[in-house]
Amino acid sequence: MENDLSLLGSQPLWVWGVFFAIFLGVLIFDLNVVNKKDHVFGAKESLRLSALYGLIALAFGGLIWLLPTGGAVNAGLFVTGYLVELSLSMDNIFVISLVLSYFAVPKQYQHRVLFWGIMGVIVMRGLMIGAGSAIVQEFEWVLLLFALFLVYTGAKMLFMDDGEEEQDLSKNAVVKFFRKNLRVTDEYHGHDFIVRKKDKAGKMVLFATPLFLALCVVEVVDVIFAVDSIPAILAITQDPFIVYTSN
Repeated sequence: MENDLSLLGSQPLWVWGVFFAIFLGVLIFDLNVVNKKDHVFGAKESLRLSALYGLIALAFGGLIWLLPTGGAVNAGLFVTGYLVELSLSMDNIFVISLVLSYFAVPKQYQHRVLFWGIMGVIVMRGLMIGAGSAIVQEFEWVLLLFALFLVYTGAKMLFMDDGEEEQDLSKNAVVKFFRKNLRVTDEYHGHDFIVRKKDKAGKMVLFATPLFLALCVVEVVDVIFAVDSIPAILAITQDPFIVYTSN
């Protein structure tokens, strides 16, 4: 029964190790080969990379199928979760593009913001998925609340006025918080997130750049969107392994 799943889910520790090895390999390839030098990604390059990463995900689903502890059911749940998360990421794309536009992040540095944003996602979503799985396994009725929340967010997006899409991020509470609590430079310093420069008193201190501010806002955005994507996959399965890897 799924209610008897351990923290590791349906797979032993070594399978988790295989997943993280593959994921780490993809990140190293992305950082040291694809984006070894800061550059602007064209449509063709983006589509090729999306196709490559999609094929890797499907291949991992095939690996789950072949495992004695996996099988067709778990493989199907993984692919379903992956496709659900992919579809729900469409609204993430819109909001993150809005954030990058607001901060006027140069196109050649946008990949850097998104890459390190993913690093934060790995940790934050892991914690949220672990907590969500534990709650659902203990109180199955929570799934009903998740379902009602998904219906609410879906209806809100469906009936949202066109004018609501145009948001002034300068009035956003998250942006205001970071601007108030961080020393932020007015200009970009290449792809650096943090720089040392003189303050008004002439002392050399650390300043965040607008690139770091954009990264912080992107991280918060992902936490907010995880509130609807994680319940969606938990409605399909409560297996921590399937939920985390498909996300």
